[in-house]
Amino acid sequence: MNPILEILKKHNISDDKIKELFDTLTSNPMAAMGIISQLGIEPAGLQQLMGLVMQNPSLLKEAVEELGLDFAKVEAAKQQLSQH
Repeated sequence: MNPILEILKKHNISDDKIKELFDTLTSNPMAAMGIISQLGIEPAGLQQLMGLVMQNPSLLKEAVEELGLDFAKVEAAKQQLSQH
């Protein structure tokens, strides 16, 4: 299992909430930040999660693909954000 998904599960985040988070991430990365803040993960857990993503961004892509989502939508959303 992807380390990002493992951390979320370790913090008792439900499969439905994980799916919602990554669905939102693929369409609106900024809105996904709001969902992350509502998950109730303590600061140390968030720091661990962010550290993983920062050190190895490909883990994010792997997590999206493991959940059966389209990573191209994440890239399109990032591109749209950078144009603003």
